[in-house]
Amino acid sequence: MGKDVTTDAAAVLRHARFGQLPERIRFEDMTEEVETGPGGGAGAAHNPEGSWKYYSCLALDLGL
Repeated sequence: MGKDVTTDAAAVLRHARFGQLPERIRFEDMTEEVETGPGGGAGAAHNPEGSWKYYSCLALDLGL
């Protein structure tokens, strides 16, 4: 049971482009460590008077 090898130009181009997998990326190259300030930075403070801006209620969103 031999396989027929097609030698048309499209097959050659596909094999040249997709014939092998790209080079493996190491996990260390995918991550980055960044130092943060104490307490999570300036934007991490809780503001109870402004918390209503981030409140989400489905009934209010639907106008009920």
